Amino acid sequence: MARDPWAYREVAVESVAIGGEGAGARLRIRPVAGQAYATSMRVQCSRALADPARYPAGTRFLIRAKLTDRNGGAPFLYAWHGDPIKVLSPREARSFLDEYRRRRI
Repeated sequence: MARDPWAYREVAVESVAIGGEGAGARLRIRPVAGQAYATSMRVQCSRALADPARYPAGTRFLIRAKLTDRNGGAPFLYAWHGDPIKVLSPREARSFLDEYRRRRI
């Protein structure tokens, strides 16, 4: 089945540490606050984004994701693992969120 490009939207996500500290910390990817998605929503994406050896906790990314659910379960954001990864600087993240808010009004 082909991917529907219209179902995917740009979403700012960030990595957050869960359990442990330093090298033992695991990272989880979540939507950045200020968008239409709750920060508690699960994000399924490339494992590279949650690799603390590549990106430290707090790194923000811009991904193309779609809202989905699996067999009627809880909704989550899905990003295809082969899509390009864009790391956002604090300024780029702020600019993206400001633009997002302007589009919603």
